[in-house]
Amino acid sequence: MTDINKAIEQLDWRKEPRGLYEPIEYTLASGGKRLRPTLAITAAEAIINGGLINGDAIDDVLPAALALEVFHNFTLMHDDVMDRAEVRRGRPTVHVKWNDNTAILSGDQMLIEAYKQLAKVPAGKLPQVLNWFNEMATGICEGQQYDVDFEHMSQVGVDDYLKMIELKTSVLLANAMRIGGYIAGANEAQQKALYGYGLHLGIAFQIQDDILDVYGESRTFGKAIGGDIRCNKKTILLITALETADAESKAELLQWLMATDRDEEKVAAVTEIYNRLGVRHSCEAIMEDHTAQALAELEHLPQNSATEQLRELAERLVTRKS
Repeated sequence: MTDINKAIEQLDWRKEPRGLYEPIEYTLASGGKRLRPTLAITAAEAIINGGLINGDAIDDVLPAALALEVFHNFTLMHDDVMDRAEVRRGRPTVHVKWNDNTAILSGDQMLIEAYKQLAKVPAGKLPQVLNWFNEMATGICEGQQYDVDFEHMSQVGVDDYLKMIELKTSVLLANAMRIGGYIAGANEAQQKALYGYGLHLGIAFQIQDDILDVYGESRTFGKAIGGDIRCNKKTILLITALETADAESKAELLQWLMATDRDEEKVAAVTEIYNRLGVRHSCEAIMEDHTAQALAELEHLPQNSATEQLRELAERLVTRKS
């Protein structure tokens, strides 16, 4: 993690025009979990520590790790504009602190920077890495569009939701694992296991994020609690509630979804309905199933300290409070 943060700090944003680069510096300085680059490097270490190649090759993974982190933050900057989100990591979002045009343009520059970092991947590995990176980027755009489409759909099932978050969230974690392992010398079976771990971990991670939006604490979560309820976002909690509610509870829930001027009361009322229906428990069961599938993929990798770190990471992410 220290190496990742140091590498991010060394990216030079002290350029003109400041209106373009300062929001990028602001975004990357806000911290975050650095989950994607951590996964890329830890995946590489799992292969390297397995005795396949010299450990010095870990330096080859760092440009891809940086590309993944910068790309991830680019998507957040644009997502915040689309979602009208006001807070990210406990600070005003870029479109709030500056404006929408700045967030769009600075985000575009971050996308360019991600590809500049990716170009530093060793030449022999770059074609495959670039292909996976582009597939990932397309998947994220598709997932975001599904998320937008869901806002206007009356019927969205849990399977629809899981497919959406697989594209919008999981493919980034899955490719961080696969790319890191591939650069380090992973064979095809190991690449498949690394990808599978990241995919299932990403699904579990997003479900936990949905749960925290309702049941977390604003101080530690870094975003306003109940934001998804306020904007009627079709999270796995809402979808599960609509699928399992009796007629009376469903009518009550639908009535609250139409409320537009009683935010705090709405959050409290919808949360009470979730509690009554046992929605949190149902969603946690799905999350735990995907966590178990992620952990099972690690059995196909060399068993070493890095693999153990991946086990601990999976368990920590689904019990996190922020």
